[in-house]
Amino acid sequence: MLSHLMNLPPADYVMRPEKRSPASSGILDSLSGRVSGLISCILRERFISYRSFVSKVELFGGPLLSFRDNELRNEADRLREVFYSEGLQPEHIASAFALIRESASRTLSKRHFNTQIMGGYALLRGMIAEMETGEGKTLTATLAAGTAALAGIPVHILTVNDYLTARDADDMGPVYRAIGLTVGCVIHGMTPENRRNAYSCDIAYCTNKEIAFDYLKDWIAIEGLRSPVRLQSEYLYMNGGRAHNLLLRGLFFAIVDEADSILIDEARTPLIISRSSGSREETLFLKHALAMAESLEQGADYALEKEEKRIHLTDAGRQKVREISKAMGPLWSGAVRREEVVTRALSARILFKRDEQYLVKDGKVQIIDEFTGRLMPDRSYERGLHQLIEIKEGCEITNRSE
Repeated sequence: MLSHLMNLPPADYVMRPEKRSPASSGILDSLSGRVSGLISCILRERFISYRSFVSKVELFGGPLLSFRDNELRNEADRLREVFYSEGLQPEHIASAFALIRESASRTLSKRHFNTQIMGGYALLRGMIAEMETGEGKTLTATLAAGTAALAGIPVHILTVNDYLTARDADDMGPVYRAIGLTVGCVIHGMTPENRRNAYSCDIAYCTNKEIAFDYLKDWIAIEGLRSPVRLQSEYLYMNGGRAHNLLLRGLFFAIVDEADSILIDEARTPLIISRSSGSREETLFLKHALAMAESLEQGADYALEKEEKRIHLTDAGRQKVREISKAMGPLWSGAVRREEVVTRALSARILFKRDEQYLVKDGKVQIIDEFTGRLMPDRSYERGLHQLIEIKEGCEITNRSE
C-alpha cells in the first residue's frame, strides 16, 4: 500500500480542505522543496551504493579466510599488478578492502565493521567521513590508505600531534606490513635523512605542521624551480643535484585525522620559515610603527576586541597616524600600508605577551604552540608581526621565507 501511495501525486491521497497559503507557493519554497528532494535522492542512492560495496567486500573476503599468511601476501602482489594495469576500479577496491580487513583480523585481532568499510570507501573517494569517538577512525583509515598504497600512490596520514602520529603508526603498522607495505613515521626533531626515509615509505604518518614545513623546505631547496624535467635531469646526472636533497617525494593522497582541528582551528597559525636579517630600511620602518603605536590611546585612537584578539584603528586614529607619518619618508605614503603596520604594532604590544604566546631564548623570539605548549624555533609570525615583537623585546631582527 505504501509503495502505491508513493507513486501517486499528493492530491490523490491527501485531503487539503484548507486554502493553500500564498507564502507556501513562493519561488524559495518551491526551490527548497526541490533541493531537499534532490538531496534525499542522492543520499538514498549513495547509501544503497555503499551497502552494495560492503556486500562485495564480504563476498571477496570469504575465500581469504582459508589463505595462509604467505598466500595473503601473494594476493596483495596480484592486486598491485591489477591496480597498475586497470586502475582503482570498484571491484578491485572491494578486493583490497577485504584483504586489509583480513590482515587486520590476523595481526590486531580487529575486524573492520561494515560502518568502517563505508567510512574507508568514503575516504578513498575524497570525502569526509564523520565518526564518533570509539568507532575506530584509526582502523578505518587503514582501508583507504592501504588500498591507495597498493595502487602505487604515496600516502600521508596527517594527525594533530606527535603522540598520535607515533601511536597510530606503531599500532597500525602490522596491518600494512603483513601485505607487503612499508610504513614511516615523521615527528619533531628527526634528522633530514630519517625524514626522507620515512616519507619514502608506502604510507607515512606525520603531523600537518611537520609535512607543511618539510614541503616549504623542499621549495627552498629547489629555489622555486617548477620544471620536473630539469629536476629529473639533475637527479640522474648530478650526485649533488637539488632533487637529492628533497625530503618529500611529492604530495599525492592524504588522509586527515581530526580534519576540523587541522583545517580550521590550526589553520589560523601561519606556516613561515624564518631566516636572517632584513633590510635596514624595513627595520627602521617597523621601529617607527612600534613607536607610533605606543603614542596611540585605546578608545580614542583604536578599539580592542579581547575575545576576538583583534585591534582596529578608529577614524581619529587613522587621521593621527596620517599626520604623524607625513615627514617619515615614502614607505609611509600609502594609507593601507601604514595603517596595517601600525595595527600589527599595536597587536605586538598588546595582544602578544612574553611567556604566554612566545618566549625569548638565546636572544630570539620563539613561538609557543598553543595546542601543545611546545616551542617552535623555526617558525615565525606573518607579515612583520614577528619582527615587531623582536623589536619590542630588543632581539636580533629576522626575516622570513613563506
